[in-house]
Amino acid sequence: MDARPRRARRSRSRCRIAALVTLIGGLLLAGAAQPATAAPSLVPVGGTFDSPIYVTAPRGDPRRLFVVERGGTIRVVLDERTLDQPFLEIPGGVGAAGEQGLLSMAFSPGYARNRRFYVFYADPNGGDIRVDEFRRSPDDPNRALPGSRRRVLTIEHSAAPNHYGGQLQFGPDGFLYISTGDGGGANDPEGDAQSGGSLLGKLLRINPLPSGGRPYTIPRDNPLVGLPGRDEIFAAGLRNPHRFSFDRVTGNLWIGDVGQNRAEEVDFLRRGTRGANFGWNCFEGSLQGPEAGCDDRVPYTPPVLEYLHADPGCDSITGGYVARSPDLTAIAGRYVYGDYCRGQIWTAGPGDGRLESDPYFSVDPFELASFGQDALGRLYVVGLNEGTVSRLVDGAGPR
Repeated sequence: MDARPRRARRSRSRCRIAALVTLIGGLLLAGAAQPATAAPSLVPVGGTFDSPIYVTAPRGDPRRLFVVERGGTIRVVLDERTLDQPFLEIPGGVGAAGEQGLLSMAFSPGYARNRRFYVFYADPNGGDIRVDEFRRSPDDPNRALPGSRRRVLTIEHSAAPNHYGGQLQFGPDGFLYISTGDGGGANDPEGDAQSGGSLLGKLLRINPLPSGGRPYTIPRDNPLVGLPGRDEIFAAGLRNPHRFSFDRVTGNLWIGDVGQNRAEEVDFLRRGTRGANFGWNCFEGSLQGPEAGCDDRVPYTPPVLEYLHADPGCDSITGGYVARSPDLTAIAGRYVYGDYCRGQIWTAGPGDGRLESDPYFSVDPFELASFGQDALGRLYVVGLNEGTVSRLVDGAGPR
């Protein structure tokens, strides 16, 4: 998410965003339907929040939503009512400049048993990236234990208070995936996204449990294990991957990477694929990037979707989820994503030998900070400045 002060250009009545790669070896999206004909709507959940930026839920708990507020608080929505007492307030606070803050959380796959969850935030003293572990109270499922904090990972950030990435998700393999931005400053001046020695501009993959005196361990099949570079790296060449997700059915990985001046992109990794380089700062989407001295021998992975920037206009992609919700039967199996500035939501599915995107829903004005899923796979939309969390439904599904 970039806060670029440009006015939004409204999308045309029909916007088709063509894929840059042909779909080989089967469709990217299992069971993708045609674009919805039923009118979609947003159903508010939990009242008003203070700068909400993410929403999620642990496995097996359909009653609760956990709303992440950028200022450092996590709130519980129980049976669609927000509890007065916060689940957690980050001890010592979080950084508040630019794009800093508490940006996401993820529950351990064994949360019901081990009570562990993880948070991603900017440190208030210097702005470095922190990934910490906390535990839920054994006596109260609506309260975390602030004193249980354990530092898992620290990543030195630049002086620029932007390009944090900010997503945490456990993959279908049980490992924790972490998206980081390039550290900020136009053009990635330090070249972090293309550097194997930097954890910035990457998708990381770790086992967050401590072992042998180390705060986390490295999966043995990470792509740089035994090679030059940081073992935590799973994929490289990202500018500001604010949101990514795994398809609940296929396990495939979708990344929304915020562009600089020219293009917004969606990147894709089929389950089991690792080691991709998505090209930034050599490329911005499919276009030439600001770095001219790139190695032509590097096999860059192009985006599966991109859209060009308006001029003037504000464009900042918000990566979403493949629709697996009982509330969204008309677009089941399609990838749902949006734009932070435009307040526009699209769905993407297979077209004429390629991936195509169609407008789905528009709210103006609306700062679309994030999508989220609950334990049932229902899809939520988070409005940052609006202070709202809403369930996305269509006319064909239950309310």
